[in-house]
Amino acid sequence: MSATSADDGSRSALGRAVAGEAARRRTFAVISHPDAGKSTLTEALALHAEVIDEAGAVHGKAGRRGVTSDWMEMERKRGISITSAVLKFAYRDAVINLLDTPGHGDFSEDTYRVLAAVDAAVMLLDAAKGLEPQTLKLFDVCRSRRIPVLTFVNKWDRPGREALELLDEVEQAIGLRPMPITWPVGVAGELRGLIECATGEFTRFRRTAGGATRAEAEVVPAERAEVEDAPHWGTAQEELALLDEIGAKYDEEAFLAGTATPVLFGAALPNVGVARLLDALVELAPSPGPRADVEGRPHPVDAAFSGMVFKVQAGMDPSHRDRMAFMRVCSGRFERGMVLTHGVTGRPFATKYAQSVFGQQRSTIEEAFPGDIVGLVNAGALRPGDTLYADAPVEYPPIPSFAPEHFAVVRCAEAGKHKQFRRGIDQLDSEGVVQVLSSDLRGDQAPVLAAVGPLQFEVATHRLESEFRAPVTLEPLGYSVTRRTDAEGAEVLARQSEVEVLTRRADGDLLAVFANKWRLETIRRRYPELVLEPLLAGSVNDPA
Repeated sequence: MSATSADDGSRSALGRAVAGEAARRRTFAVISHPDAGKSTLTEALALHAEVIDEAGAVHGKAGRRGVTSDWMEMERKRGISITSAVLKFAYRDAVINLLDTPGHGDFSEDTYRVLAAVDAAVMLLDAAKGLEPQTLKLFDVCRSRRIPVLTFVNKWDRPGREALELLDEVEQAIGLRPMPITWPVGVAGELRGLIECATGEFTRFRRTAGGATRAEAEVVPAERAEVEDAPHWGTAQEELALLDEIGAKYDEEAFLAGTATPVLFGAALPNVGVARLLDALVELAPSPGPRADVEGRPHPVDAAFSGMVFKVQAGMDPSHRDRMAFMRVCSGRFERGMVLTHGVTGRPFATKYAQSVFGQQRSTIEEAFPGDIVGLVNAGALRPGDTLYADAPVEYPPIPSFAPEHFAVVRCAEAGKHKQFRRGIDQLDSEGVVQVLSSDLRGDQAPVLAAVGPLQFEVATHRLESEFRAPVTLEPLGYSVTRRTDAEGAEVLARQSEVEVLTRRADGDLLAVFANKWRLETIRRRYPELVLEPLLAGSVNDPA
């Protein structure tokens, strides 16, 4: 055999190995409105996969630790997820990459970046509230990215709405045809157990103290359930007959096409129905497939290595003060130590310090495959949206920014801390914690912070003070609408009131910020030739 043939054989064998490993991966995010139980569900999934011994509580019950994915001090104090987190673990014969995201609307931009790195999403609904505004907004992102969505109706252990009513709302509000996988016996607040729709098998659950460990499950014959769980059992059978009549059975093609959603019921806090959700993710969610490059061409998973940075985070390890870039492996096999090319600069990037992340815990990673998330330490040159590759160049589409709706001038409060202040601002900008805008009029000493929601300002000032020892003052600005403009537009707008043109440091774009949508419309009518482009992934309330 010639050397060329041997090389070709080796490459094809590697390609088959990569394709096989990719087929085992399930990379997904959980999306929801705040307080729907997202971090609790994330923790419960990890508990059922037996990668943690005890689930945490978001709101700090006595004697119960905080959730693994909420590691930032502010998250633990306020009981909300502020940063996105990555939990990787093995379950059955699959490798799960679970990306926990901020539920609060103020951190939508971070969630949007995470959704650029997943192959599926779990849409979490509160049984009492159904579809809420933030859930709708995040579902629109999933739709735009053609991400298949599974639905988990949570908190069925508490009073809530009727199951059929919730399914109807999903179909009417977002156009997804519900396909129940499990069905509750008992109304919300009186959960007796869950029926497997395909087989009719009925499982009862007995919750453990505080819900910190797995709920005990018992398969109960229908004859017993009919007697012991009357009249709830009879009602559930009638509902299942109705679902069967309207053809609500599972359809894989419709799910993967994003026109239908598998629906499961349960309660994350007492760990009811969580194991079934985990099984459904393994059985139904797609494995990593070819990702489109910037030209729209599918890039095969078994091609040479390529990866996309979707998040940068500093301060995860206070003792080291390092900076980690989270990279989704898109194709090929990643090996620690390989030297990659940074697509933006063309410069080499060494991967000696590559880590796997479980919440705040880290471990060195030697290899990774499509769908895996790799943490690259001390990645000062990397920003969200950057591509890294080996061998043949490849570039993936950039991650669009949300249109900011809140603006504030930030200044260093202590004269001797300007160096730390500038370093902190640069850090927050590169991570995407806030967008940093500047202008010749304001100067470098008074940059403008732009955010989707005001809580981003709170995170930014907290980190400047705690990580960089740079206390700051914030002066809110009276702008709420953003448009992208050009140099000619900037000249005209500079002469107008209630509008200002600022340069976004991350990409050099000129952003025109207006007091309100009426001021924008007034200027647009007066100067119809001006370039005033809506930002991609803007607010659902932002007029085009």
